[in-house]
Amino acid sequence: QVQLVESGGGLVQAGDSLRLSCAASGRVRRYAMGWFRQAPGKEREFVGNINRSGGITYYTDSVKGRFTISRDDAKNTVYLQMNSLKPEDTAVYFCAADPYQTMSAQVKDYDYWGQGTQVTVSS
Repeated sequence: QVQLVESGGGLVQAGDSLRLSCAASGRVRRYAMGWFRQAPGKEREFVGNINRSGGITYYTDSVKGRFTISRDDAKNTVYLQMNSLKPEDTAVYFCAADPYQTMSAQVKDYDYWGQGTQVTVSS
């Protein structure tokens, strides 16, 4: 069984940076991992993902060049570095595990989810 716990969220100003962490219990080093976010009243949306080796990452267009996903398998942790934050980045951020390494952008392809961490960006 895989359990994921996100941390690192908070209230920041536009232009600031945050690094989110996703600590995993269980063997996730063979899994692709993804980050999603959900703003109030909106559907959960894909932010980006990383393959099991860490050599391939994909990002949604709105965060390209600002967000970076990395992983440290020795620590069983995946990170989301967020720079140049904008008010529209405000959401609850979730990490998720993709055991079949689909590298999909769809919620349905991720089997395990964390509880989320709130990121609020003020203007």
